[in-house]
Amino acid sequence: MAEPILIHEQRGKVAVLTLNRPAALNALSDAMLAAMAAAFAELAQDRSVKVVILRGAGRAFCAGHDLKEMQAARSAADRGAGYFAALFARCSAVMLAIRALPQPVIAEVQGVAAAAGCQLVASCDLAVAAHDARFAVNGVNIGLFCSTPMVALSRNIAAKPALEMLLTGEMISAARAQELGLVNRVAASGQLSADTMALAEKIAAKLGPAVRIGKRAFYDQIELEEAAAYRLASAAMVENMLWRDTDEGVNAFLAKRAPDWPE
Repeated sequence: MAEPILIHEQRGKVAVLTLNRPAALNALSDAMLAAMAAAFAELAQDRSVKVVILRGAGRAFCAGHDLKEMQAARSAADRGAGYFAALFARCSAVMLAIRALPQPVIAEVQGVAAAAGCQLVASCDLAVAAHDARFAVNGVNIGLFCSTPMVALSRNIAAKPALEMLLTGEMISAARAQELGLVNRVAASGQLSADTMALAEKIAAKLGPAVRIGKRAFYDQIELEEAAAYRLASAAMVENMLWRDTDEGVNAFLAKRAPDWPE
């Protein structure tokens, strides 16, 4: 039997999703996008999962959209603008599903993350990169400006470096990606998976409802004007403060002991 296009494993409180098209550099085919959408919908309902790691099999994280599939659609008599509009809508929905997921999502990036693959990194809440990973929004090199990847990229890094990446199509190093804020950490050689899992487990040890409330509030407030952001954040603090297990956390802190939270 053929291996699944998306491998879903659970390691304790951490779910690991592996894009599994290594021969195609994990390109985002229609089937891959459908598998990712289904996995995120399932994870959104799974309270046993506290953190999600998204990674790629083989030598690349993700090379972007499946250009062979797109070109085949261009030449099909009954497909065209409608197909491409639906494709980019499906891809955008997957990126937004990451943001809407209750659990934090960490990109574990090896090799190349290009075009929609770089968009995928930018859409994740956190990212850890191998020291030799490379990043690009390089569609401009083939005459296809990375307009949808631009949305996520421009919400991660400042305007001028984002536009430089988009206009030149040049690859940047993991160190430069960290400097710009596209990734959180750069792992030493051979340490990528271990470092990513260590970060995931550190977050997974926190009170799940607090993390869920906090992630939602972070994205809800970030594009509001300041006074509105404070109103939203205050409501989130009230919701979190009244959560039953927060009472245990505060009492444990005051008593100088570890909190006794449920699994």
